[in-house]
Amino acid sequence: MRTDQRRVNMLSGSLWDKILLYALPLAATGILQQLFNAADIAVVGRFTGELGEAAMAAVGANSPIIGLIVNAFIGVSLGTNVVIAKAVGADDKPAISKTVHTSIVIACIIGVFLTCIGELFAVQILSSQNVPAEVLPMAVLYFRVYMAGVPVVLLYNFVSAIFRGIGNTRTPLIALTVSGVLNVILNLLFVIVLHMTVSGVALATVISNGVSSALLLRTLSKSRGAERIRLSAMRIDRKTLIRILRIGVPAGIQAAVFSFANIIIQSAINSLGKIVMAASSAAFNIEIFAYDVLNSFSQACTTFVGQNYGAGQIRRCKRAFLLSWLEGAAATASAIALILLFGRQILSVFNPNPEVIEIGYLRLIIIFMSYFFTLSYEVMSGYLRGFGISASPAALTVIGICGIRITWIMYFFPQDPTFRRILTAYPISLSVTALLIGCALLIAHPAAREKRLTESEPEKENANG
Repeated sequence: MRTDQRRVNMLSGSLWDKILLYALPLAATGILQQLFNAADIAVVGRFTGELGEAAMAAVGANSPIIGLIVNAFIGVSLGTNVVIAKAVGADDKPAISKTVHTSIVIACIIGVFLTCIGELFAVQILSSQNVPAEVLPMAVLYFRVYMAGVPVVLLYNFVSAIFRGIGNTRTPLIALTVSGVLNVILNLLFVIVLHMTVSGVALATVISNGVSSALLLRTLSKSRGAERIRLSAMRIDRKTLIRILRIGVPAGIQAAVFSFANIIIQSAINSLGKIVMAASSAAFNIEIFAYDVLNSFSQACTTFVGQNYGAGQIRRCKRAFLLSWLEGAAATASAIALILLFGRQILSVFNPNPEVIEIGYLRLIIIFMSYFFTLSYEVMSGYLRGFGISASPAALTVIGICGIRITWIMYFFPQDPTFRRILTAYPISLSVTALLIGCALLIAHPAAREKRLTESEPEKENANG
């Protein structure tokens, strides 16, 4: 797989088709990643006998916890994406190389650190989430196995960010397709043949992520471009690290806030029993497919804006923002329509219990009601990150997502402790957050600012001359 043959040229030509060429493989990659967890839940739900609902609940209870721990650091990889994109736009080959090697070392260090924390505090972390006693042992087992493989999970995401930054989303999709097929085969082998439960599906996910990471690293090692990896250059460059963290840390906080708020919500869901837990877990693993479509256009916006910002093409940045939103809206609406049309049938794949199916379908309807706000929020955040503005979206997310959802669960859920009341927190929090970030975008107006700076440079040169 040659990286230079699969890049999208973001700096010239039409944008609408190139955004699609970039975003659609990215969406497919995200969906395939979610199928890892969906396959976990489907296999344990249907092939572990009487333990099926409890095993589903155990995997589902892990989703927000793992999301908080892992996504916070995966968010840092967005810094890698933006820094490389800007360097590609400026044709700065040394900067590309330093970012690639620094990012790989960061992923390995953070991964080992998280594994140690996860193994030491697994019981305490899951016990704090109101996980029912009958589910807790399996939930802890899944968590321990998954956390043992976190280094390869993070490595895959950081290396994928490198590919996204240079404009290549097809190579990660190919690698993940291979590992995705392997994941399904291993799930069935471990659970049906070897009679493992949640530990088997967790182990299959870890092995699959290791394979996809290895495939991407091998591709980078054979590249002829500046992104080629070399063992002799594998070190952290301090200035590059600062650039990555300046964008990545706020993005990581933003991801962590989402996950933290979801932990609070999951804790409330856990209090409603294993049927609701199983239904919510199954629905989450379906609705996330539509989110992956939506999020791919946000990431496309970030990369297109980052490269064109690096090349000084500010007008093209604004067009990339508008087209990312419009195309994202059309693609997301199509995904939602398909999911709602076949929602009950898909939910039955996870668990045939009619009560689980109806509760899960209720979640799909309410969550999708808020996706217009989700799309707006994500694409605006991606646009700001492309210009290197990452702190304000993170701060506003803390207010709009975390603040409202925690307040809702603490004060409004106890008045009517039902699943519907919990889900109402989603459209309220996302609409407020979209409004806040929209205001921040109007105030910052990065395109106008950069245009003024660009126009003032010739004047400064004439004055100095």
